[in-house]
Amino acid sequence: MAKADSTFVYVATYPDETTARDDYQVVKQLRASGLVGSYDAAVITKDASGKIHENKDETATRHGAWWGVAAGAALGVLFPPSVLGAAAVGGVIGGVSGHLAKGMSRARAKELGDFIDPGEAGLIVVGESKVEEAIQKAVTRAEKETAEDLSVDPKDIDKTLERSVREM
Repeated sequence: MAKADSTFVYVATYPDETTARDDYQVVKQLRASGLVGSYDAAVITKDASGKIHENKDETATRHGAWWGVAAGAALGVLFPPSVLGAAAVGGVIGGVSGHLAKGMSRARAKELGDFIDPGEAGLIVVGESKVEEAIQKAVTRAEKETAEDLSVDPKDIDKTLERSVREM
């Protein structure tokens, strides 16, 4: 079980983008219903050559300032820049990526990055640990899923984001 004040990353795989988007909508509905707190999510696809394409349509309301960039930051940790297609990791997102990376070994990051096979779609959710269980129960269409507690306090990520914005 994750610590009360920590962050998790959740990765689920799907045969296609449409199915992944269906679970993405369920996660958004949990937030709209008030059943989950702070999180960020993105649907991604991995093309036949292994490039990752982020297919995020919008961001939901978050409590902390960094939640709007958390899924992009997780992509920067899980996938080397050489495999990122449309998803750009730079500036503020890069700063948050570095902070998230501190909570996960390189081997585990690579394992999560390899979790989605070429030709598949994925759902990436980054959130406060208190929303992890609700998301795992609500996501029902995934072919496989995994989660990692990053042991990173969401408040520390807020501070990192504030520093990054000041330095811009």
